[in-house]
Amino acid sequence: MTAASATPPTLDVLRRRAAGLWAALPPEIGALAQSFADAGHELALVGGPVRDAFLGRSSADLDFASSARPDEIERLLKRWTRATWDMGREFGTIGGRRGDLVVEITTYRADEYDGETRKPVVAFGDSLEGDLARRDFTVNSMAVRLPSMEFVDPFDGLSDLAGGLLRTPIDPAVSFGDDPLRMMRAARFASQLGFEIEPGTFSAMAEMADRLAIVSAERVRDELVKLMLGRSVREGLAALVDSGLSAHVLPELPALKLEVDEHHHHKDVYEHTLTVVEQAIALETPAEGPVPGPDLVLRLAALLHDIGKPPTKRLEPGGGVSFHHHEVVGAKMAAKRLKALRFDKDTVKAVEHLVFLHLRFHGYADARWSDSAVRRYVVDAGAELERLHRLTRADVTTRNRRKAERLSFAYDDLEHRIAELREQEEVDAIRPDLDGTQIMAILGIAPGREVGQAYKHLLELRMEHGPLGEERATAELRAWWESREA
Repeated sequence: MTAASATPPTLDVLRRRAAGLWAALPPEIGALAQSFADAGHELALVGGPVRDAFLGRSSADLDFASSARPDEIERLLKRWTRATWDMGREFGTIGGRRGDLVVEITTYRADEYDGETRKPVVAFGDSLEGDLARRDFTVNSMAVRLPSMEFVDPFDGLSDLAGGLLRTPIDPAVSFGDDPLRMMRAARFASQLGFEIEPGTFSAMAEMADRLAIVSAERVRDELVKLMLGRSVREGLAALVDSGLSAHVLPELPALKLEVDEHHHHKDVYEHTLTVVEQAIALETPAEGPVPGPDLVLRLAALLHDIGKPPTKRLEPGGGVSFHHHEVVGAKMAAKRLKALRFDKDTVKAVEHLVFLHLRFHGYADARWSDSAVRRYVVDAGAELERLHRLTRADVTTRNRRKAERLSFAYDDLEHRIAELREQEEVDAIRPDLDGTQIMAILGIAPGREVGQAYKHLLELRMEHGPLGEERATAELRAWWESREA
């Protein structure tokens, strides 16, 4: 069970914020609410916008629930704005925009599920309280009736918000049975809000974790992404693992609990991984920096960087443990898992690349690299260099202060070396001193495999020695060509 990482506001503070919430609603919302009331329909602000307002967060997108059916919602919205859209009529939702204000209005719901595909069998409801009962957690089951500004909280969500508690409004077994993805949302909200999952709710998650298998990979992925972008990621991940949900989402993560890291004898690889994730997050930059946070790729790479250790674990003579080539195995495992979760190709490629390279720096502290090795490090990292800097630094979790300082100093030195080379040459876009057209002209050859071989030879020389200049490059090219013909 995950514990709260921050002290939530008191109930009195939340109530004072509530008064401000009602006063701060845009006047356009009042006009919309009055039109629904005049037509004999209820309208209420519901869910996340209500919760976030109590937490002092504003939202440009406002969610409403209404007694009106979709056709009537659309008719009333068109009186309020010309910009309306049918975003899910079969589910009872119609959207609209007025200036910068975006609203989504959904008919009171009483969903039923077929138990197999997880697709809701839509059943429209007749009461706000019934609609709130079918929501995931009590902190999301609060509403404000409009235009009367009556606060509706049938499941005491405000007290749970003040206590930093995640609890289902109805029996959690029933709630999770209706939609197993709500178990993932519990872990996600633990990360986003830093809240504790109520014991009964958590027990139901553990008992029903295997039900997550019937949820589509895309829906699971979306919740995982939100979890990874939260402010208390460690709590969210711990909830996944401790409940057993991770076995159906990221089985590689709980597998790390059994593995002892040879560099960190005081902790297993699982705890090491959670620490690396936290430290990587701490190294993200502001919006104007090279790795603006929250950065999903960096966080996923930190999470998956050591998943290759379990399959590569070997007991060595004398009682030692090794994980040779775990970065190679782990990179392939990371790509396979992310593809199974339907992540996009760019994310999969970037995370796979970072996992593959995360050990490249090891050894620099003992033997300072040549300029050639530094160039190769930059070129191999490519567009992921700044993330690799942060992943490598975050991977140091030793309690040995002297060792930690030595590694930090060594990486400072490497970054300084990279900066120096950038001033001297285009180290981020290294290419031979001669291009393909020049190679063909100098050697008198036509396009073909030999041009590629010559280009590769010159690129190796450029990596090894830095910029050669056209004259020396030409001489080196001719010498290589003659050696081939000898």
